[in-house]
Amino acid sequence: MNATILNPSIGRDKLESLAYSKVTWRLLPFLFVCYVAAYLDRVNVGFAKLQMLSDLKFSDTVYGLGAGIFFIGYFFFEVPSNVLMHRFGARVWISRIMITWAFVSTGTLFATTPTTFYILRFLLGIAEAGFFPGIVLYLTYWYPAERRSRVNALFMMGIPVAGVVGGPLSGWIMQAFNGVQGLANWQWLFLLEAIPSFILGVVTLMYLPNGIRSAKWLTDAEKQLLEDRIAEDGAGKLHVKVSSVLSNGRVWFMAAIYFCCMMGLYGVGFYLPTLIKAAGVTDALDIGTLTAIPYGCAIVAMLLFAKSADRLRERRWHFAAAGLMASAGLLIATLFSSNIGIAMVALSLGTAGVLATMPVFWAWPSAMLGGSAAAAGIGLINSVGNLAGFVSPTIVGWMKDVTHSTNTGIYVIAAALFVGACLALFQPRERVDN
Repeated sequence: MNATILNPSIGRDKLESLAYSKVTWRLLPFLFVCYVAAYLDRVNVGFAKLQMLSDLKFSDTVYGLGAGIFFIGYFFFEVPSNVLMHRFGARVWISRIMITWAFVSTGTLFATTPTTFYILRFLLGIAEAGFFPGIVLYLTYWYPAERRSRVNALFMMGIPVAGVVGGPLSGWIMQAFNGVQGLANWQWLFLLEAIPSFILGVVTLMYLPNGIRSAKWLTDAEKQLLEDRIAEDGAGKLHVKVSSVLSNGRVWFMAAIYFCCMMGLYGVGFYLPTLIKAAGVTDALDIGTLTAIPYGCAIVAMLLFAKSADRLRERRWHFAAAGLMASAGLLIATLFSSNIGIAMVALSLGTAGVLATMPVFWAWPSAMLGGSAAAAGIGLINSVGNLAGFVSPTIVGWMKDVTHSTNTGIYVIAAALFVGACLALFQPRERVDN
C-alpha cells in the first residue's frame, strides 16, 4: 500500500501538492506533444503556400479562402464533438479525432484545383473539431480554477513550440524533398507532418485515462483528494442544459472576445512566413528558421502572463495587456515591413502577445461553467472564436489580390486585437478573477 495512505504525518496540503505534481507530469507532456502535432497540421498550409500557389496557379484569394474554410467545418462540428466527449470519455474520442485528421491532412497532397483544396480543408476542420476545447474541458476534470492558467499555458505552449519546431522542419522539408519520388515539396510537407498525429492517436488509446477515478497511477487517497477539490471548485458554477448555454449572453460575450484574439493567432499562423519573405528573406529554410524566433518569445510570454494571472488572481488586465502588445507588434511590423531587423522584433512582440492571451482567457469559461454546461460552453466559445480562422486569412488574401500588399489585412487584424483587449475589461471582475 502506498506510503501516502499509511503515513498520517503527510498533511492534506502536501498530499495535494504531490498529487497534482503526479497528474501534471503524467498528462501535460503528452497533451502538449499532441497539440504540437495538431497545430502543425492545421497551419503548415502557410509554408505550403510558398510553392503551392505557383504550382497549382492559385491566387491569394483562393489560398485565403482555403486556409480559412477549415474553420467552417470546425464551427459546425465542435460543440457536438465536445458534448460527445463529455458523454463517452476523452480516451476514445481524442484518439478518434487525431487519427481522422492525420488521414485528411495527408489527403491535402492530392489537391489539384481550388475545389479539391476547399473540400480537403473543410474536411480537416470537421476531423479536428473538438480537439482543443476537448482538452480544455478534460483539464477541468483534474484541476480547480486557481491552477488552470498555468496548466492551460503548459498545454497551449504547443502552439509556439509548433512554430519553433515546425518552422525549421517545414523549411527543411520544402528545401530537401522537392521533386523526390515525383512529389512537390509542399506535397511531402502534408504527408510527413501528418505521421506524428497518427502515431499519437494510437498511443492515446493506451495512455490517456478518462478522469481521476480511472487513473491507475493515483492512490485511493490521491483520487479522493483530487475529486474533493473538483467538487469544491464546482460549487456555484453554472450547471444548466446545453440549450440554455447556447442562449447565454455571458458565453457569447466571451466568444466575441475570443474571436478577436483568434484573428491575431491565425493572422500570425497563416502569414508569418509570408511577412518574413516580404522583409527580404527568400530561402525556404531561412524563412523557417526565422519563424522560430517569434514563437520562442511567445513561450516565455505565455508562462509569465499565466503565472502572474494565477498568482495575483487577476485576469482582465493581463489579457488586455497581452492583446494590446499583440496589436502594437503587428502594426509596427507592417509599418516597417521592409526592415528585417525591426520587423522581426515587432513580429516577436506581436506573436508573444497573441499567444499570451490564450491561457489567461481559458481560465474564464472553465471557472464559470461546470458539467455539460462547460462542455457546450467551451465548445461554443472556441467554435465561434475560431471562425476568425476563416475571416482572418480570407480578408488578408482578398486584400492582397486587390491592393497587392498584405498591409491592409494586417491592419484589420491589429484593430481586432485592440478591440478584444478593450472588451475584456468589461468582464465583471468577480466572474473572471479567481
